[in-house]
Amino acid sequence: MRRVSTITVAGVTTAALAFTLTACGESSTESGGGKGKGVGLAFDVGGRDDHSFNESAARGVDKAKKELGVDNRLMTAKNGETEADREQRLNSLAEAGYNPVIGVGFNYSKSIEKVAKDYPKTTFGIVDSVAAGNNIDSITFGEHEGSYLAGVAAALKSKNHKVGFIGGVNNALIQKFQAGFEQGAKDTDSSVQVTSQYLYPNNDKGFNDPAAAKDKAKGMLDSGIDVIYTAAGLSGNGSIEAIAGQKDAWAIGVDSDQYQQPGLEKYKDHILTSVVKNVDVAVYDLIKSVKDGKPLTGEHKYLLKDGGVSLATSGGFIDDLKDKIEAAKKKIVDGTVKVHTAP
Repeated sequence: MRRVSTITVAGVTTAALAFTLTACGESSTESGGGKGKGVGLAFDVGGRDDHSFNESAARGVDKAKKELGVDNRLMTAKNGETEADREQRLNSLAEAGYNPVIGVGFNYSKSIEKVAKDYPKTTFGIVDSVAAGNNIDSITFGEHEGSYLAGVAAALKSKNHKVGFIGGVNNALIQKFQAGFEQGAKDTDSSVQVTSQYLYPNNDKGFNDPAAAKDKAKGMLDSGIDVIYTAAGLSGNGSIEAIAGQKDAWAIGVDSDQYQQPGLEKYKDHILTSVVKNVDVAVYDLIKSVKDGKPLTGEHKYLLKDGGVSLATSGGFIDDLKDKIEAAKKKIVDGTVKVHTAP
């Protein structure tokens, strides 16, 4: 959805670090948890500069450095990684003494569980999944709730009564975005046509393939769809680019307020709104808890009712819809509307 991260760490570097630390003769249970090096954060594919999911996590780290004086080390996943690759990355951070160690993305769930057992004095965090372990903070969000509001906005803005959803990978997490969007659109306009498509059925490249998203968006635009919501990480940049090339078409961003992203500035007049997922808040909360000596563990949900997800208003393009969006939000918060988590 945006340019390749400038903070990618090659596997060779990781291996070299692991070797160096092993050579020091420190065992896994003796290392980590108390060296005060700061936070170790492992990005999902696409890296920090994806203008979306990873970018939001990075903002939490930046805030911790500025306000708490907590240093950091950032590492990035590559397309087609194995569990061993992810375990090595997390292990290298924990072994080096970073605390907490955070995996950004559900793909780190299994590796977090395994590595956390070897470092009981270190607090681990997993974003977008629930992992078992006494020293793990499992961070989840109400993506479906925010996406419902995006569906409301899309249905109200579409002139053709045709809206689309593009998901990066067809899995349970991204289906939450799809389900909420479809429900919100149809609850708002019973005549609206919603088309939902995915870039890949089960390949994480779906979050790091802007060209594929651009082609998918072009196909939707050619069919008369004039509002497209893309939940595909860095791939979404390609979708936004395609939409910006067509008059009277709107893009809906995801995870970060994409209207505000410098890397997407030339497309911002076509970014209707974004479903903001406050990963930065959750990451900062965890870092602060460790610094304060009261580390968060267990499952923590960031939902619409407490601001964990929201609909961005940058650009003023949905100002005319404010009352209807607020009414929909109220129904979700008070339980009148139950938002689906699967299509």
